[in-house]
Amino acid sequence: MIIRDLLDNDLYKFTTMNAVQKKFPNAEVLYRFVNRGKTPFPKGFAEALRKEVDTLSSLSLTAEAEEYMRKKCYFFEPVFIDLLKGYRFNPAEVTITQEGTGLEVEIRGLWYRTVLWEVPIMAIISELYFKMTGQKTDDYKPRIVAKAQEFVNMGAEVSEFGTRRRFSFEVQDNMVGLLKAHMGKNLLGTSNVYLAMKHDLTPLGTHPHEWFMYHGAHYGYRMANAMALESWVDVYQGNLGIALTDTYTSDNFLQSFSTKYSKLFDGVRWDSGNALEFTDKVIDHYVKNRIDPKTKTIVFSDGLDMEKVKEIKAYVNGRIHEAYGIGTYLSNDVGVKPLNMVIKLFAAKPAGWSSFVPTVKLSDVEGKHTGIPEEIEMCLRTINQ
Repeated sequence: MIIRDLLDNDLYKFTTMNAVQKKFPNAEVLYRFVNRGKTPFPKGFAEALRKEVDTLSSLSLTAEAEEYMRKKCYFFEPVFIDLLKGYRFNPAEVTITQEGTGLEVEIRGLWYRTVLWEVPIMAIISELYFKMTGQKTDDYKPRIVAKAQEFVNMGAEVSEFGTRRRFSFEVQDNMVGLLKAHMGKNLLGTSNVYLAMKHDLTPLGTHPHEWFMYHGAHYGYRMANAMALESWVDVYQGNLGIALTDTYTSDNFLQSFSTKYSKLFDGVRWDSGNALEFTDKVIDHYVKNRIDPKTKTIVFSDGLDMEKVKEIKAYVNGRIHEAYGIGTYLSNDVGVKPLNMVIKLFAAKPAGWSSFVPTVKLSDVEGKHTGIPEEIEMCLRTINQ
């Protein structure tokens, strides 16, 4: 059994679940697995994945986890923790098929329920792949310690974001423990709630692209960013204040990031495109809105390694507070080639609508848009990109 605790998941899935059950409790969604790296999966992989997915139905919120969330996750009202106590994964929401070496995974159901599937399924796919292909780790621990020391030496503040594409739970667990031991206050925390609980760290995360993607499907692409931000504020009242910028390109996001939201949110997260250009755009945006950029934060989080962190840190040069959300470079730098994969929202059905409508994500990198071509084209025309 690969996933052994309900909290072995990223915080942003729980924060999104809470927001969804408050704002869109009857909305339905469809997610699909996207094998970006064209990884060939071994024979019998779908059957093995099915068995692992089925085991998640036995998970429930433990007494220890309940106590931890009530104390640590101050932004959740008691009723949400009560909801989690009664929550059980329903494997019937997940369809898994395999043709040759091609793997297909689809998740369908009420959004507030299905939102928790993405991270554990990706973690299972990754760990199961390395098990079934017989790949082993090298002696990665000294390398993690060296990275931790280098982050400290350069003064980089790091958040661990590696659950989805980790080599294994054991590797991520060991890695988080090593980072804590060698980074001190430079380790801000981890996105994995279970590991935050185990290692006495802060669980970190706000919202994912799917939050904005749903609002685009429901309210239209011109209103998507503003409506998504307003919905988030309505639920969290200023808490969890790092806004994700690139669902419909960061340029489009900044048009909706009014003075109100710019002041209310603690900062923004960069997740695609050119980090240095993004830095200048965000600083200019704050200055134009009469906000001191040094009071705000950019969380950089797209495919970071040591060299990228050094480059970004040197360029920022204290002009704005910066932090680094680092995933695969920490949780799967063990001598194997990590999987290049995602699970994305592909369609949504708001309450009362007669059918599903497609969803779209526009990356800041041209050619990396997600969705059916016709809908992507319509979205681009709508926001004048």
